[in-house]
Amino acid sequence: MLTAAQVESYIAEGLPCDLVKVQGNDGQHFEAIVVSPQFTGKSMVQQHQLVYKALGERMRSEIHALSMRTFTPEAWAVTNKQE
Repeated sequence: MLTAAQVESYIAEGLPCDLVKVQGNDGQHFEAIVVSPQFTGKSMVQQHQLVYKALGERMRSEIHALSMRTFTPEAWAVTNKQE
């Protein structure tokens, strides 16, 4: 079973990120926040596809569900100011 820390590591290894936070405690269902400059100019679907690409085959075999919120660094800065 995967840990949240392993999923964080896999995303960070496959995608340049300013921030990756993953939560999950059952080894198959995870929630992630990913902030990457690679998301700039991309739709939300394209951003999620980049994260899925970073996880590769793990999305088909080890990870049953991944809920994610993706942000450009600029959007993340605005989100943090509001919270």
